[in-house]
Amino acid sequence: MARSREHILSFSLFGESAHLPDVMHCETIAERSVLHDWEFEPHRHARLHQVLLIESGGGTAQLEGRVLPLRPMSLVNVPPGHVHGFSFAPGTQGYVATLADELRDEVLAQAGDARRTLARSCILVADEPIVAAMRQIGLEFSGRDPARALVLRGLCAMLLGLTARAVARTDAVEEPLAEPDLLRRFESALELHYLEHWKVADYARALAVTPTHLTRVARAATGEPVSRLIDARVMREARRNLAYTSMSIATIAYTLGFSDPAYFSRVFTRSLGVSPRAFRERMAG
Repeated sequence: MARSREHILSFSLFGESAHLPDVMHCETIAERSVLHDWEFEPHRHARLHQVLLIESGGGTAQLEGRVLPLRPMSLVNVPPGHVHGFSFAPGTQGYVATLADELRDEVLAQAGDARRTLARSCILVADEPIVAAMRQIGLEFSGRDPARALVLRGLCAMLLGLTARAVARTDAVEEPLAEPDLLRRFESALELHYLEHWKVADYARALAVTPTHLTRVARAATGEPVSRLIDARVMREARRNLAYTSMSIATIAYTLGFSDPAYFSRVFTRSLGVSPRAFRERMAG
């Protein structure tokens, strides 16, 4: 019997509380599953996008409250914030690719409709190009060859592109999940005003709702309060700038609306567990 919970757990990576330690992560399904008796209770990742490939074996997946079968050559797309859980048959083989949101944002910056397409939780049938891309990601991630981070970024862009193409041309098992209109409007407002460091009350006022109602809707959809989503958006931009630009840390702080670079560094370190400089060095590897 499944255990009842008062809230849905939010994890960084398959039950780990630490942040993603690399630009992306790839492992076999068996590597992590054998440690958890092949069962993962429903949970969500606020900042991670996952793509799973089932090569053999199977089981069931829970996606946003629906229980769906997993068969050989199933491809599972799990966008950030979507509730999911898995019950794998012992011995199931395949891969799990986990992309940090700074890489996902960079890949999808000029991707047009692909961003909206990939916002669907769904199970598809994997074709040969997707299988080949996932296997190559697994090989590259486990190695330490020169330009590893650059190659992984390119392979992840290919994986997301092929996944978006598969979602667009296939009737997915899981129908597109409509986000609440209020949440969509909040996300649009957040993109416009996060550099102004608006508070929860500012967004609620702009959306003509109370702060309590806005927080309730956001928490139900993402597992996080509005204040955490606001802070996360600023830190996401900080991570993107550190990973993909040569701007100094002080310049990044000022660009993000911080008047004191030292305070920005403290906020970043408190949020990520590493300093901006250490984060940049890690991403450059």
